[in-house]
Amino acid sequence: MHRGLMMTRIASLWLALLLMGTGLDRAGAQSLGSSYTSTAPKDCRQIGKPGELDGSTTRVCPGKNGLLVLIAEDDLREVVSVGRNRKLAAEEPAAKVWFGPFNSSETTAEWRASGAKPFAIIQRWHIADGTDLDKQGRPNTKAMLVVTRLPPGPVCHVAYVDAVANPNANELARTAADEAARGFRCGKDEVKIIGASGRAVELATRR
Repeated sequence: MHRGLMMTRIASLWLALLLMGTGLDRAGAQSLGSSYTSTAPKDCRQIGKPGELDGSTTRVCPGKNGLLVLIAEDDLREVVSVGRNRKLAAEEPAAKVWFGPFNSSETTAEWRASGAKPFAIIQRWHIADGTDLDKQGRPNTKAMLVVTRLPPGPVCHVAYVDAVANPNANELARTAADEAARGFRCGKDEVKIIGASGRAVELATRR
């Protein structure tokens, strides 16, 4: 075979392999998606009896791929964690993160997954703003999205997205989950503020 023709065929073969690899990468990227579960009390299991004095409650809610969501409320503040069982979820870093102001999470968890394997959840939270009161003197709340990484590895907050300051907050949170959650090192990496910061993020990160 003529040397020039042989080199041309080799180059064509490498180009074909490169294009195949690119196609596989795109196929992998396309497998990222969202599904949803409820964390409403009616869809969860109450653990013990609500605290008579402080109103504390704990409930576990079915999640995805054998995971469950643990929600604990105490003194009008919540923590949300995820694990294979209640004990493991309660030991995760996410179960020990309390925002200073009164707060609550909405009752829908968005699960970001690669194929059938979830790697992050996204939830909308409401943070009470003590400087912005309604007519009854109660604090209005400001909304933000919290991205939390999932096992394998620790469960912890990865990113906060202010839902008022960013009209595309949902898209920003999904991108943060897809790009940062799996490689995030709990206890070493700082939680990322994604997009424009706003009042909710300011309140949640105040120390």
